[in-house]
Amino acid sequence: MKTTVLVFHPNLSSSNVNATLANALPEDIEVRNMYALYPDFKIDVATEKAVLEASDRIVLQFPMYWYSSPALLKQWEDDVLEYGWAYGSNGDALHGKELVIAVSPGANNYDRDDFAKYHVTELLRPFQATSRLIGTKFIKPFITVGASSISNEALQKQAQAYVDYLTNDNLEELGDFE
Repeated sequence: MKTTVLVFHPNLSSSNVNATLANALPEDIEVRNMYALYPDFKIDVATEKAVLEASDRIVLQFPMYWYSSPALLKQWEDDVLEYGWAYGSNGDALHGKELVIAVSPGANNYDRDDFAKYHVTELLRPFQATSRLIGTKFIKPFITVGASSISNEALQKQAQAYVDYLTNDNLEELGDFE
């Protein structure tokens, strides 16, 4: 299975969590630092489409900002996931591929009984809806909560869990209402 991780972190070199997760991945998993590739937000659509077409599992890795994603990820979606290619009557280029979200919210308060009142998977519903539109399987997200205060020991365990997760050939899809 060909897995490609698209890391959308505005400054990956200063990141603790996202850099550690990405650097832990084995060499057979392609890791693309999207902000380094497109600092001007001018995305090479043909290249990105070729990368997606060559992948069986597409991972969108990013820190959660304001309950959403960094701006470049939204720009990437707008530019790359074109009608007639990714969706629409002839848009089936990504059908059957897996889509994984690897997200790292800074806080650890994402639950109905906590401050946020929503679980992280609920806040990721727009990505799940996009997955349905483009015909990918929306895999249960890999979530690293408390990114702003995670200990080094916990982060190293999480990095190994990330490797184990992405190298597992049988990941479970997220249900519509879980």
